[in-house]
Amino acid sequence: MGTLEFNGHHYLDGRASDPRELGWMRGAPPPSDTRITFETGTFRDFPQIRWSFSHMRELMPTVNVWRGRERPSQFERGDKFDEIDALPFADVNGVIRRFDDALIDTYVDGIMVLHRGRIVYERYFGALEAQSCTKSYTGTLIAILVHEGVLNESESISHYLPELRTTAWEDATLRQVMDMQIGLAFKEGYDEHSDIWAYRWAFGRLPRPASYDGPRTSCDYLRTVLKQGAHGEFAYQSLNTQVLAWVMMRVTGRWFAQLLQERLWAPLGCEEDGYLEIDPGGMPLAESGLSATLRDFARFGELMRCEGEWHGKQRIPASVVHDTKRWKASKR
Repeated sequence: MGTLEFNGHHYLDGRASDPRELGWMRGAPPPSDTRITFETGTFRDFPQIRWSFSHMRELMPTVNVWRGRERPSQFERGDKFDEIDALPFADVNGVIRRFDDALIDTYVDGIMVLHRGRIVYERYFGALEAQSCTKSYTGTLIAILVHEGVLNESESISHYLPELRTTAWEDATLRQVMDMQIGLAFKEGYDEHSDIWAYRWAFGRLPRPASYDGPRTSCDYLRTVLKQGAHGEFAYQSLNTQVLAWVMMRVTGRWFAQLLQERLWAPLGCEEDGYLEIDPGGMPLAESGLSATLRDFARFGELMRCEGEWHGKQRIPASVVHDTKRWKASKR
């Protein structure tokens, strides 16, 4: 098998780690050495993760985001496969490479390139069926509700969610949470010693240790997070996006999956249903874990490029898109 070396460790390369080559979850039932289950926790390990992130619905509870009854919207195609595959570039060692070879060596599972709304490049590898980019959808939904006056960005989070009094969000405004300007006593690092690990145990995204006696839902966990420092400075913290979803559901009386379906999925004419991971209390995960096909994610990207217009109709206010662009520009 092919391997790559990184920091003194050897890893299977892009071809050798292909789930089809390794035979993950093949057989009836799959043999124990090719079986991936939630209980073992190995579904987040490499190379198993190349299979599991395209099959999360088979590993943990999810809720459906219905695409609706209408026919899917269509993309025009202007295929540039050969030209893009052959694009040359110099890697970090100065070696001239082709674009298509680099996709394999960087473990790409799928890629789609749009140019002015036309699909010019689309390729899939391994076990890809879906991908996730959840925060963009959550942020767009709450910006729409603020624009419509359903939510007040100057109001405190504790006004909407009394459960979060005495937590880091008690005196934070909705706008500060939208902009991730919250002082949290929370370490975002992605290793087993970080706070995100405890959050995943609470949510049920990882098997809990036998001795675990902490929170058992995402809402219970959020109630334990304290303030550290002052609000007002940007800090990337995924928990803020989960708070936003909780606010939206509390105020609208609509489930997060329903808001996605009504405001984005159906209006965009998505081809397939999406799905969201849910915790043991039934709360959806809004900061990650939304799965969608590449084409449906591309529809959302094209909506934003066209300032909220889709197939001749203004699906979201252009001001919402402009606000997002201004915020991103301010963080560069």
